[in-house]
Amino acid sequence: MRKGCNYFCFKLICHLNVIKYINFKTNDQLMNETHTLEIDGRFLYYAFLAGGRKILQNQVEINRINVFPVADKDTGTNLASTIRSVIDNIKPHKSYKTTVNNIAEAALMGARGNSGVIFAQFLYGISQETINKSVISLAEFADSIKKSIPYIYEAVANPMEGTMLTVIRDWSDYIFSRKSIIHDFKRVLIESFEIIEKSLIETKSKLAVLKQFNFVDAGAKGFVLFIEGIIEFVRSHSIRKFAVQPTEAIMMIHSEVHAGAGINFRFCAEAILQNVKIDKNELKAILLKYGDSGVVAGSKNLCRIHVHTNQLAELFNELKDYGTITFQKVDDMVRQNEAASKKKWNIALVTDSTCDLSQELIDNYQINVVPINLNFGDNHYLDKVTIKPEQFYGLLATSPDFPKTSQINERTFTNLYSHLASHYDAVISLHLSGQFSGTFQNSVKAAKKISEEFKKPVITIDSKNLSGALGLIVLRTAQAIEAGWSVGAIEEGIKTWIVNSNIFVTVKTLKYLVKGGRVSRQKGFIANLLGVRPIVSMDKNGKSVLIGKTYSQDSNINKVMKHVEILGNTKPIRDYIVLHAQNPAGADIYTEKMFKLTGKLPVSIVDISPVIGMNAGVGAIAVSLMLE
Repeated sequence: MRKGCNYFCFKLICHLNVIKYINFKTNDQLMNETHTLEIDGRFLYYAFLAGGRKILQNQVEINRINVFPVADKDTGTNLASTIRSVIDNIKPHKSYKTTVNNIAEAALMGARGNSGVIFAQFLYGISQETINKSVISLAEFADSIKKSIPYIYEAVANPMEGTMLTVIRDWSDYIFSRKSIIHDFKRVLIESFEIIEKSLIETKSKLAVLKQFNFVDAGAKGFVLFIEGIIEFVRSHSIRKFAVQPTEAIMMIHSEVHAGAGINFRFCAEAILQNVKIDKNELKAILLKYGDSGVVAGSKNLCRIHVHTNQLAELFNELKDYGTITFQKVDDMVRQNEAASKKKWNIALVTDSTCDLSQELIDNYQINVVPINLNFGDNHYLDKVTIKPEQFYGLLATSPDFPKTSQINERTFTNLYSHLASHYDAVISLHLSGQFSGTFQNSVKAAKKISEEFKKPVITIDSKNLSGALGLIVLRTAQAIEAGWSVGAIEEGIKTWIVNSNIFVTVKTLKYLVKGGRVSRQKGFIANLLGVRPIVSMDKNGKSVLIGKTYSQDSNINKVMKHVEILGNTKPIRDYIVLHAQNPAGADIYTEKMFKLTGKLPVSIVDISPVIGMNAGVGAIAVSLMLE
């Protein structure tokens, strides 16, 4: 949030000489003397930044009043993310048409949430309906925003009045109605605020859930703030004075929290599709087959979709047949709602999808899991979220492309930590070994930013582990949070839990390690020819190490159990997890032997994470354990 605002100020100061059409004076002079009859791309650019800044300053308040369509309390965060995408990716340009096109494309690429996608679609409609000119009049601007309204209504599968849609339409109608009477942008914008405020207040009477809580629609509130920021920009006496106004976030957090409407679908999913093979109505029908709140924005060349669903993997498995999935984003609305109104503790816990724990434990401890990015060819997926193990291994066997992974980017962590810091006293985030991915470093950068912004501890830790070993460290951390440990005590404890955690993976075939480039083709060929089955573990620095090899699964399991017995003789085994890649029989053998050794059942028996399974391969089995 602060980054976006500071970036805005920096750009505004650097380009003071570019505004041709504004002569800032007093309010009376503004209304009676100074007129803005035409605007160019630079005016639009700075006006957009001014409106965006207003949203960035008030995103916490927008989150607070978010109760429709579900009370996931993230509308402000989503709109802010959409705004940041524009701020970070465009520069001022003389041409109005070029600038509006650039704004629309950046918004579509970075849009988040139902309101963010609708807002981006509104901008896309304006870009499509704007004539190809460097400078436009009020009448031309009014025509473009009026013609953009069908874009937002057609994008939404079930448009509802009393939402952002209504307020945008009412504002556009007013501007259009004045185009033949007044030709001054400043005057019409200022006068439009009374109309848009009235429309916003009326949302409370148009939707039952808003009336119940006496809230206006959160997305509509965001749009009104956006217009308010633009009006402040054109009314300002001095650009320089406006540029140095305080940019601190307005943290209007209230003690009263509302549960809002019930959550029928757990996940808020978004994706960017390119080269779409079906029309928008067919695409919306597919979305509604799997959930609600379907939105289809953009064009066939660059289409952004939004839907609430419980069937993520099934949805995206079907979508891959109708276009190239180049981006996906999924929010867990149950977890978001818990953070806002049902959190069990005041410390939030975060990990990534290489953490292998049962969903039951993840839900019980309200753990936030951020998925690693996974690509099959040009199609993008989210590990364990939009692609499940059974689908993953099916594609692994049939796809001509070997999957590739990519780290979780900084922005993903920034958005999550911002949301959590709005509701928790502290955040602890544990990740897979930094030797395997840049995910941890991106988490560190985001944590530093949000910790400084919210003045709360956001602690990120390299577990030097992955899979079940990471799962056990996360579980132990969750139990410490449950027991009421302080952040400092937990941080110290994690150091010990990392040292006391181990994982042993037995690989059935080296074929996948060869395909992934982890083992040379020559070595892989010889090993497979001899029937060698390696045993892989992790060293204290978070690097994978080969600790043995045999020629059968039974021999591998016996060798692993000898390592486990040696460790168990040094310290008692606190917990263990059994993992497998489509090999439940092998997992049963490990479970039986570990029970005989410890007298304990495993904490979890889980399918190993696809991003781990892609290298271990089908048939791999593993055991992870934590010593006392």
